[in-house]
Amino acid sequence: MCSRRDLVVAVAFLHLSVVVLSGEPAAAGKGNVPALIVFGDSTVDTGNNNYLSTLVRSDFAPYGRDLQLAGAGAGGNGRPTGRFSNGRLAVDFISEAFGLPPLVPPYLDPAVNMSSLAAGACFASAGAGYDNATSDLFSVLPLWKELDYFKEYAARLRGFRGDDAAAETLSGALYIVSMGTNDFLENYYVVARGHAAEYSTAAAYGDYLLGVAESFVRELHALGARKVDLNGLPPMGCLPLERATGSGACTDEYNAVAERFNAGLRDVISRLNDELGGGARIVYGDVYGPVAAVLADPAAYGLENVKAGCCGVTGVFEMGYMCGARSPLTCADASKFAFWDAIHPTERLHRAIADAKMNTTLYVFL
Repeated sequence: MCSRRDLVVAVAFLHLSVVVLSGEPAAAGKGNVPALIVFGDSTVDTGNNNYLSTLVRSDFAPYGRDLQLAGAGAGGNGRPTGRFSNGRLAVDFISEAFGLPPLVPPYLDPAVNMSSLAAGACFASAGAGYDNATSDLFSVLPLWKELDYFKEYAARLRGFRGDDAAAETLSGALYIVSMGTNDFLENYYVVARGHAAEYSTAAAYGDYLLGVAESFVRELHALGARKVDLNGLPPMGCLPLERATGSGACTDEYNAVAERFNAGLRDVISRLNDELGGGARIVYGDVYGPVAAVLADPAAYGLENVKAGCCGVTGVFEMGYMCGARSPLTCADASKFAFWDAIHPTERLHRAIADAKMNTTLYVFL
């Protein structure tokens, strides 16, 4: 059996958001959000890692096999895009729900021009975390580099649209920030590098990560952001990979760490809303409770399997290159699975995440 350390080259599942399964995307917005800006890890990376020298990639089959979208262009319609799923991600559905393009382009894609990026850009990098050392483990973009690319983007947007129009776009845009699980599951509990090595408890390390998250949002605000969706952690002890490396049950310790972190994140968001001016509004993306409910009663949400991923023989170890074209027995119908591989959601679950977020949190920005 593979050890956790053997699997560290794979990307940890950062987070899920509120889950309510439905077959239709949420209603489109009316222009209140002119662009969607994304920071985070593999659950929101729309393809940036394709352009990095890293093993954490998904630009190969069977990833993307169920992405069917008119006008998807290169990489769409059944071809891999670099998204860690069988199709679109929640951020793609959220973009569409606000009346924006149905695919959020990765900023590092050289084929994407500013005409497309003006309506949204993804700076996320699979394997990233709040701790720079977490990103260093996988040779992916650390959070500060994601922010550097955003600053470059803002300058390009000003050149493309002019200062006033660019400022209006940047202040009206919705910023989604999604990371944290890699810091715990791939750094603290496995190799403990960087700041993870400085703390004797996961709770203390979590407090450090909360400080980074707060500083990041404050810097985004200084750069013009006013609408921010800051997401918490899932019951990360219930991911297929974590079940497999234990007894098959959820790892209670990891779930308790996630709950504590989420409580701290809500406090951070409350403080930010009290202190940031200029009409800033930060919302908390609830994760833990709704996902736990789905895992406890999958049939109520139209799912048949929440313990293993669709891809691979076992569905509990395969991810990234282990979930490649040579991996046999990938399931025929991914819509019955909550997870596509040992860590990442299926397109069905990503759609559900987006619908639930629009209906319970993000509707405030419509």
